Amino acid sequence: MAIPAITKMHLARFWDDEYKSLNYIREPFNDPDSVAHWVTQGYSGPFTGWMCDMRSSQPRWNQRFIEIFKAKGWKDVGTSYYRMDTGTVLPNHCDLYKKYIELFNLQGHELSIFRAIVFLEDWKSGHYAEYNNSPFVGWRAGDCAVWHYDTPHMAANIGLEPRYTLQITGHL
Repeated sequence: MAIPAITKMHLARFWDDEYKSLNYIREPFNDPDSVAHWVTQGYSGPFTGWMCDMRSSQPRWNQRFIEIFKAKGWKDVGTSYYRMDTGTVLPNHCDLYKKYIELFNLQGHELSIFRAIVFLEDWKSGHYAEYNNSPFVGWRAGDCAVWHYDTPHMAANIGLEPRYTLQITGHL
């Protein structure tokens, strides 16, 4: 069975703005080869936004997202909130899932991994996403992009307001 590169779904909004006040931190992009390649293409950092993953306190309604994806058959569901400030561009890349693979002993089973991005707010001018060479703009809060392990994607914020998303990772 062929797995589609990207699927879209919508979740009815049940969350409030608690995600805006999380303890966000900036970590470097975890693939130095990609960063070096982007620099040769003319990009300059920062290449990542600000993240708040499961090592930090999550919003009180976070478990509901986990349960939604568990109901779809996802196992070992992890969440990471992401704030992309003005001027941040994350060029085209494929996620490596290094820590996730290590945590859940998925070496050799990488193709079982899925990722979803939940857009926590309605689209704003200058906010951009692209999955498998297809642009995705004009989203509504609750729209989700779901992809299989190695789907290429990119994101950017050239607008004037932060871009907030929730990254969900699991495997089937």
